[in-house]
Order: sequence, then C-alpha cells, then structure tokens
Amino acid sequence: MTLRPWTRRALTTLAGAGLVLNLAACGGPAGVGGAEGKETSSGPELKIAMITHSGAGDTFWDIVRSGAEAAAKKDHAELLYSSDPDGARQAQLVDQAVDQKVDGIIVTLAKPDAVASAVKAAVAAGIPVVSINSGEDAWQALGVLAHFGQNETIAGEAAGTKLDELGAKKVVCVVHEQGNVGHEARCDGLAKTFTGSVERLYVNGQDMTNVASTITAKLQTSPDIDYVVTLGAPFAMTAIDAIADAGSSAKLATFDLSADAVDAMKAGKIQFIVDQQPYLQGYEALDNLWLYKTNGNILGGGKTVLTGPQILTSADADKIAGFAKNGTR
Repeated sequence: MTLRPWTRRALTTLAGAGLVLNLAACGGPAGVGGAEGKETSSGPELKIAMITHSGAGDTFWDIVRSGAEAAAKKDHAELLYSSDPDGARQAQLVDQAVDQKVDGIIVTLAKPDAVASAVKAAVAAGIPVVSINSGEDAWQALGVLAHFGQNETIAGEAAGTKLDELGAKKVVCVVHEQGNVGHEARCDGLAKTFTGSVERLYVNGQDMTNVASTITAKLQTSPDIDYVVTLGAPFAMTAIDAIADAGSSAKLATFDLSADAVDAMKAGKIQFIVDQQPYLQGYEALDNLWLYKTNGNILGGGKTVLTGPQILTSADADKIAGFAKNGTR
C-alpha cells in the first residue's frame, strides 16, 4: 500500500516508541525482571486504571482494551477498565481510581473541560497519567505525561484527500457524539482538504435506530450527497442499511475499523477506512506507565505518539482480515 506523508510521520514516531518497547520486552529495567526480563513476583507489580468515554456496544474500545490487556499481561500488571460517555461521570471514575490508589491512570480526553479537574487531582496525588485517543490539544496543560493516538485533524485531511481522488463532490460527515473534540477535528480536517462540499450530520450514537433514521432522512432530502463518512465502524455498518433504505447511490467511507467493516470493504460496501490502530493506543499507554514506574521512561518527547492515520482500501482487506477477527485491528 502507498505510504502517504501523514502515514510516514506516524510510522516515524512509532519507530522511536517501538525501540523503547522492544528493549523493555527483551530485558526489563534492573530490579524488575530477571536476566531475560521475566517477572519474578507472585502478584501484579502495578495496578493501572483505564478510563475511557466509550459508550455501550462501541467495538472500537474493545480493541483498545485488548491492547492494554496484552501489555498488562506482559508487564505483570492489573488492568482496571471502566468507561462512561458522559464527561462528568467519566471524571467521577477518575476520582474513584485516585481513591483506589492505583499506580497509574490511562484516560481519554474527549471532553477535556469535564475531566480536567479530576485529571489534575490525580496528578497532584502523585499518580502518573497518560492519555489516549482524544484530547491531543489538552493533555499537556493537564500535567499528563504522554498522549497516544492519531492527530485527528491530519486524519481528517487524509480522508478529504482520498475523497478527492475518488471523485466525490458532496459529503455528509456523520458525528455520533456531539461535543467530542476529536470528532469535530476529523470533520474539520476533511473539510480542509476536500475540494467539494461538506455538511455535518449529528446523530445519537447511543441509539442506532436514531443513527439509521437520521442518515436515511438526510439522504432522502439531499439526493445529491454522493458520500457518507462515518466516524466509527459500528456506525458505518448502520449507514450501509440506511443508504439502502434511502434508495441512495451514495458511497460510504469510515474512520476506524472492525472485522465487520473489513468484510464490508471486501464486498465493496465501504470504499476506504481511516485506521488509527487503537490496539497500539491501549498497548503503548499501559506499557509506558510500566516503563515510567520501573525505569523513569516517557515516550513522545513532549509530542503525541502517533498511531495513525493509515488509509486502508479493499486491496488491504485480506492482509488485515485475520487480525481484525482476532480483535487486534
């Protein structure tokens, strides 16, 4: 597959991160593992809380969690996972993690204003915090050590460029979580590079019936829309049915993948997927907390550790289908 500039930037960043991670895997910091980096204690060395803004049924977060669980197993750590799409309740989960005296916190910053006080309180309590996925513009001000994810604006720009290549003229960008800064940045980036027209459509991502009916109604009232772009794989699968119900000839692209989305891409129902490699976000975030606690390491050099974007098309489907079915892509 062709490596675009944003993909090369992501791979360059990950190459540096991967060097540190590989060193940790080969032989852990002194006093943590044996001569071959194997854990020697009988119980978990660290207790790490991961607190995301995931809503019920969003399979994207299963992949993030899978990556964190793999790193926890390698690092002999205990992972405590919780989530809530409501910013205030997510902040309460951070507070609870602080009360539990965890050794580290992984948090998403989709609604940074809502969780800012709780994150700052965790840092003030001496608990190292890293962020993932959302909040690239907010993490440094909160005292977070590192951020793992894709630059959402760059990801949107990549999608806009691809849509131009495919000859799209009018696009609807479906936002399934209003107020999510990452989602807005994706649509902003898309509009920046796409030479056609872009309209945002807000749907209730917690209600797939609402997602389907809203997309269908939009396509029926705007038959000149030739591309629907969703911001998550589950919503792409719903959009496939909505496009059919509307009798629309619009094509579909999406951010983020799943096994179902890969199958749909192979079948020609999805034209391309913008992948931010969520498994890496969970894996690297937990592994960095382990490295920080055991060896004082921080990845990224004060910059976001990029995990994407990577543009995937039907030509890539066979290569990644097995990984997607295993829940790691």
